[in-house]
This record gives sequence, structure tokens and C-alpha cells, in this order.
Amino acid sequence: MGISVIALVVPTSVHLGSLLIAAPILVATLSTARWTGGAAALSLLAAMICDIRDGLLHSAVMPVHAVALLAVSVFLVATCRARERVRKEAGQLRAISEATQHVVLRPLPRRIANLRVATAYRAAESLARVGGDLYAAARTPYGTRLIIGDVKGKGLRALDDAAALLGAFREAAHQHAALPDLAAALERSVRRHVAEASHTDADAAERFVTALLVEFPGDGAVMRTVSCGHPPPLLLRDHRITTLSGRAPAPPLGLASLDPAAYRQNTVACAPYDVFLLYTDGLAEARDASGGFYALADRGTHWHSEQGDPEALLRRVLDDLVRHTGGRLDDDVALVAVQCAPTA
Repeated sequence: MGISVIALVVPTSVHLGSLLIAAPILVATLSTARWTGGAAALSLLAAMICDIRDGLLHSAVMPVHAVALLAVSVFLVATCRARERVRKEAGQLRAISEATQHVVLRPLPRRIANLRVATAYRAAESLARVGGDLYAAARTPYGTRLIIGDVKGKGLRALDDAAALLGAFREAAHQHAALPDLAAALERSVRRHVAEASHTDADAAERFVTALLVEFPGDGAVMRTVSCGHPPPLLLRDHRITTLSGRAPAPPLGLASLDPAAYRQNTVACAPYDVFLLYTDGLAEARDASGGFYALADRGTHWHSEQGDPEALLRRVLDDLVRHTGGRLDDDVALVAVQCAPTA
């Protein structure tokens, strides 16, 4: 509008009609194809009025202005339509990812028996909501059992492996009284899954899953763990952070043993309001701009004050992780915080 007014008051020797293309360009950056087309039509009409006012009706300049404005306008409208399609497809992908997350990574209840539970998941891919990291919980006759794991690789194959292991855990967790027996059963399940996958995937033999099995018996006096190549949990107690390394872990599932005796069980005494932080290596191996790893022992001083609230703790950990990495994650991150609390 401003260019039109100026073009009508300046001397006729000054031709400003071609500058009216700025209007649809500006609209295209901010709005839809429909609004861009409307702005282009008005700009074209205003440009012709300005050219006629400048005495260019019978000159070669006026057709050049018209063709140039029309060509640019068509390009802008086409670009807007393509952008709208991409946004729509991205929205559909997000919706599918969210639906997949709820199917594969079922939301965990905030309270299981005398435990308060919080979870968080951050995928490295911006459009993804779930990937190769996994977690689940089961209330069994032997207590509350959890698993957290990390599948080798990314993409659909990793999602397939994660879904297979989670399905196996949800069934086997109720059938085996001891964690080493459960670990051996999961190893059998992973091997069967890999064998089936080998019919269509030549590299299936290289698949494996790091996993940590956790058990809280009904009395809540101890926490038991079996690690299959997975990072050890952290214990937050009295505003101190301890890494529970325990005995040597077994190899990852898919590469481990079918003998329950090959799995070492670790036991830790629990006190009221202890918090155990389970995580995948996307947290421990996150890097900053200079390539420095996210050092849990050192960074923990930034978030141990949230010990009383598992959900607040995970928010603090993720905020600190974002600061460390500058918002760029190279791997998925799954977190589970479990607090031992007296029964209400």
C-alpha cells in the first residue's frame, strides 16, 4: 500500500510499479498460499495502475512488469503450497510417532505400590517421539519390576527390536521368580527375534540390546538389579549421588548366555525417599560443543536438590542436558526415576 501511494505522487518519470512485488513476497513469508495469491493479484493490479499513470500503457515496459510480477507470484504461491504440504506431512508424522510411543512405550503409572515413578524420553530425531531406547514396568507376584534398555542402531529396525523385547519382558516378568532367570528368558526371546529377522535382514546377527533389570520386592527394603551391558543406575540419597556399579555386568541381550547363573544380581538396601535414576547411554555420552561428555558425577550437583520429586528431578536433568549440549542430541535419551516412599 505504501509503495502504491508513493508511486502515485512521485513524478511520472520515476517508475515504482515493479517494486510492488514486495507485498506478496512479505505475505508469503508469513502466511498461506491463499493470502499470498490475493496479495499478488492486488499487487499486479496496483502495478498496472501505476504504469498507466506513468504513461507506459503502450510501451514495452508495462508488459515486462506484468510478466515479471506474474511469474514471481506464481512461484511464491507454489512455494507456499509446498511448504503447507510439508507442514501437514510433518504434523501427520508427529501424530504417528506419538501413537507409536503410546503403543511401544506405554505410559508408566506415577505410583506403583510404594514407589513413585517418573519417566522422560527425548529422541535425537526432531520428528521422532520414540526410537531404540525403551523402558517398562510390571507389577508381579515377586514385586515391582522395571526394565530400561538401548537397542543397537536407529530407525525402524531399532523400533522393531525394542517392541519385541518389551513384549517379552511384559510376559516373562510374571513367570520367573528370580531376576537372573528373567534375564535368561529375555535372552532366549531376543535370540528368537533375531533368528526370525535374519530371513529379511542379512545383518540381523549383529543386533543386540543393552538392558538393566530392576526389582523392588513388596516390602521395599531392597532394590535388586541385573545388568546386561547397560549403564549402572544412580542413587540419590541425602542430597548425595552414588553410582551403583555392582558386579561385572553380563553381555548385552542377544550376545549373552542362556544360563541364569551367568547373570550377576546386585542388591542395594533402600531407605525412605531414596531415588534411583535409570538412564540410557544417550545421557552419559551426550557431548557439548567442544566434544566433552556429560559427566554424571559432576553434573549431578546441578540437579540433586530435586530429590524429593521424581518428575521435577527429570525436568532438571533434561534442562541441564540441553544446556550442556546446546539443544543438540546425537542419541536418544530415556530416563526413569523411582523413589522409595512410605505407603500413603
